[in-house]
Amino acid sequence: RFTYIGGSSEIIEKKSRFIATVEPVKSEEEALAFIERIRRQHWDASHNCTAFTIGPDHQLTRCSDDREPAGTAGRPMLETLLGEDIHDTAVVVTRYFGGTLLGTGGLVRAYSSAVRAGLNQAVILNKRQGIRLAIHTDYNGLGKIQYLLNQEHIPILNSEYTDSVHIEVLAPAALFDKICASITETIPNTNVRYICSKSMAPVKRSSELCPLPGTARDRVFSSP
Repeated sequence: RFTYIGGSSEIIEKKSRFIATVEPVKSEEEALAFIERIRRQHWDASHNCTAFTIGPDHQLTRCSDDREPAGTAGRPMLETLLGEDIHDTAVVVTRYFGGTLLGTGGLVRAYSSAVRAGLNQAVILNKRQGIRLAIHTDYNGLGKIQYLLNQEHIPILNSEYTDSVHIEVLAPAALFDKICASITETIPNTNVRYICSKSMAPVKRSSELCPLPGTARDRVFSSP
């Protein structure tokens, strides 16, 4: 899971304002630039605590309490990201002190809650392994193919209409056999060709499909 579009949210704890700003980042340099930008924006805040994680397996993680008691801000923020298994993400929680001390436990809860609130306002995507399929059919089979693809929320990447119909789609790898069987066993004069690709394409709603890596090769499934 990773942040696709950042977001921001604010919570109040005993008159202290906690403003969480979430940003997608691909490198430590991007994360540090984002953190500096938020610190400049909230230069008058009591604290700008930070956390970020880079890489699909969280290869690089950093956090800062920014003068809050050790372990009460940055670490809980980072643990929230790791607990949600969200990578390539940076978050800054800006605190404007409200005059009442929260204590160690209160700070941990406040900073963790602020991060969750910020994530709720961001767009978080799930990345799944995917494959490109080229479908060749006649006009009689087009409507049923479109219905089958819509049922599985599979996007059409390209289409060409000549004396027949050629469609290219991006489908979850786990559905490969099901899709081929559904199309070729029920729709006459249709074949499905498997295309291998390294490119990536976004899918509607909350997922992104990454085609299987490797050189192109063909696997053709045809209806009787």
